[in-house]
Amino acid sequence: MTAISRVGVVGCGVMGAGFAEVCVRSGVDVLVAVSGPDALVRGRDRVTRSLAGAVRKGRITEAERDAALARLSFTVGLLDLADRELVLEAVPEHEPTKLEVFSALDKIVEDREAILASITSSIPIVRLARATDRAGYVVGLHLFNPAPVLPLVELTGSLLTHESTCARAASFATDVLHKEVIRSTDRSGFVVNALLIPYLMSAVRMVESGFASASDIDKGMTRGCAHPTGPLALVDLIGVDTVVAVGKSLYEEFKEQLYAPPPLLVRMLEAGLLGRKSGRGFYDYR
Repeated sequence: MTAISRVGVVGCGVMGAGFAEVCVRSGVDVLVAVSGPDALVRGRDRVTRSLAGAVRKGRITEAERDAALARLSFTVGLLDLADRELVLEAVPEHEPTKLEVFSALDKIVEDREAILASITSSIPIVRLARATDRAGYVVGLHLFNPAPVLPLVELTGSLLTHESTCARAASFATDVLHKEVIRSTDRSGFVVNALLIPYLMSAVRMVESGFASASDIDKGMTRGCAHPTGPLALVDLIGVDTVVAVGKSLYEEFKEQLYAPPPLLVRMLEAGLLGRKSGRGFYDYR
């Protein structure tokens, strides 16, 4: 099994930057493709600040930080990803956008056995695979935020994915990135979000109905159930936009009300109250 040494990342938001950082810290050459010069500056700054934080906390040395940054480069557009052996799509959780990216990557990435992966948390992998002529090499690699810290990767192959592709992706995640891998069948939400989203939506409904405040709900789960983060603070961390998108995807597939985003969450999305990324969600971060 050929080792993967050249990785591409499409998008450098929170999850794209996190995956890029994990890779460069593991000795992998990473090229990040972004949409324009402003996104390039934001993406580079995001990774640089995270690595600086890792140095402050004693997780890596300054020399390791410098070596990681030397393995990281950026480009505007997708064409420079032609020589990559694995490309991870990490654009927002919007199916038409992801389909467009996969269709483009199929034409650009020269190695026909290169792995095309998605960080999606809810969209069935087969839909993305069908946007390409190499469905056997498309997988889901869902990391969790913050990716440099949390040890889990959710690996999903579709009905069309070669088992050898899944094996190679799993080997990369465990042997190179030093992550733990769990496998899921190709259904919306996979394992973690199929369990997590109903819990988050239930907490939002409690706030919406006036049953309890966000802070009391979160305190109940952190102090009473030993959860590291309360559900409303977790919605803010993940992003209201992402939670709504995942909930809608799950509801579309299963038609079960427990997955449906409550009106309060939809109104927050429409108001731009997205959580930490916007400065305000269930809590104020400004």
